Amino acid sequence: MVTINVSELEQVDKFRHLQLTLRARWKTIELFDNSEADIVVIPSLSIDQRELQKIEGCEHYEERLLFSLMRLRNPRTRLIYVTSTPLHPSIIDYYLQLLPGIPFSHARNRLLLLSTYDSSLKPLSEKILERPRLTERIRQALRLEKSFMVCYNATFLEAELSLQLNVPLYAAAPDLQIWGTKSGSRQIFAESRVPHPDGSTRVWNQQDLATAACDLWERQPTLQRMVVKLNEGISGEGNALLDLRPIMDVAPGHGSPAQRLTAISDRFSSLRFQAKQETWTNFAGRIPELGAIVEAFVEGEIKRSPSVQGRITPTGEVEILSTHDQILGGPDGQIYLGCRFPADESYRLQLQQLGLQVGRKLAEKGALERFGVDFITVDKGNKEWDIQAIEINLRKGGTTHPFMTLKLLTNGRYDLSTGLFYSQQGRPKYYIATDNLQKDRYRGLLPNDLMDIIAHHRLHFDSGTETGTVFHLMGCLSQFGKLGLTSIGDSPQHAEDIYNKVVKVLDEETRSDNYDLPLFSDYTFPVAWDGYSY
Repeated sequence: MVTINVSELEQVDKFRHLQLTLRARWKTIELFDNSEADIVVIPSLSIDQRELQKIEGCEHYEERLLFSLMRLRNPRTRLIYVTSTPLHPSIIDYYLQLLPGIPFSHARNRLLLLSTYDSSLKPLSEKILERPRLTERIRQALRLEKSFMVCYNATFLEAELSLQLNVPLYAAAPDLQIWGTKSGSRQIFAESRVPHPDGSTRVWNQQDLATAACDLWERQPTLQRMVVKLNEGISGEGNALLDLRPIMDVAPGHGSPAQRLTAISDRFSSLRFQAKQETWTNFAGRIPELGAIVEAFVEGEIKRSPSVQGRITPTGEVEILSTHDQILGGPDGQIYLGCRFPADESYRLQLQQLGLQVGRKLAEKGALERFGVDFITVDKGNKEWDIQAIEINLRKGGTTHPFMTLKLLTNGRYDLSTGLFYSQQGRPKYYIATDNLQKDRYRGLLPNDLMDIIAHHRLHFDSGTETGTVFHLMGCLSQFGKLGLTSIGDSPQHAEDIYNKVVKVLDEETRSDNYDLPLFSDYTFPVAWDGYSY
């Protein structure tokens, strides 16, 4: 069980005092986003490292915040980006060359890339704190009165780094991260009157978990399935499905409470885990460490998983940023794979309203910056959907980087009245994005190989038409055959066609009998030439 000690509480007080300086500088969202600033990007995944390891290639997920480099389109912005291991130079070149109207050299001179040269399995923020000279180098590179820090999620590690740098962190304070857990989300939904599935509070052992499941079954005797969730699981990887259908002979009205408790306890060993290679032995051992909840599984013939994203400003205002229909996979459709923007028009405005309710409640608690709310929607017919909130992400999530990529590339605006995004030319834009385009045949492709393929087949984003594909997670490609991308089009079908073309090209280029690949050395410097200095 996680507890907060006195020193951590003192740290939070100092952290909040430093964070208040953001309020003094905040005028409007637009001015804050475009003001003269030094931005420190710390893409540390400061979450339970054993849960994180369930995501293949997770060591490269520090690349997901590289969309931040597009903030250099503002010629008054300077940016420091820190990673565990150095980024491949061609990846940096790729992002900087996306900037419209900014000379590459001008943007590069305002970017400082730093690395801990430490690939161990612990959060980046911890690695930085272990290197006082690196921390001092970051601090000395900043204009402190014009600086702020952004991160993936905020823990006491990020708070300590913020204090050591004397730079305010634009994120919810670490003691508020409880509202981004499974149990905390359920409490916020209840307080903000947002519909959500029946379920339990957090429990800390499998006996109490079985009791909570029995209580839920008593309240809903017709339940067929339940979801068991580790309280701090991510991307659905900490979820498991409890199927009640094989034990219907002890359902409420048939068996006794004691029989139900025994039957459910016995069923735990047969849970259907969403993460590959998960076992009940391991899962049960994590419950005393992370806590767990159980909730009703939402049944439905036509079912979707949309989400809404927002942010809370330093002055406490809540802004809705976007809605998405999430693309899910895994054994029971609970693993996040990607998303489509925007969410379906039949419920996107309702999502915005529910997101506002959640955001205002989070703002009351003192939360700041990004939040996302995941939902399950079930088609009731006549264009009506039953909408149930599932969980809150009090951090940057899988939908953050695709939307910010679109926004920073086009400098457009999100229209609350329609739930659409319009470029500066007034064109509505749509996209399909994924972190999980993964095939064994892609293994061995280097970042330079990908650049060759992008250029040869003209897959890159075209700033003139404001359509095309932006790639990310390129560091995952060689070892894991895994790639992220955002395909932007002028209609949902157009975006999907662009995405499908990318997949088709990559499949063709990685055919075992395709030896006629464009080579970097064919038309530029020899492969051995580094061409970059860190």
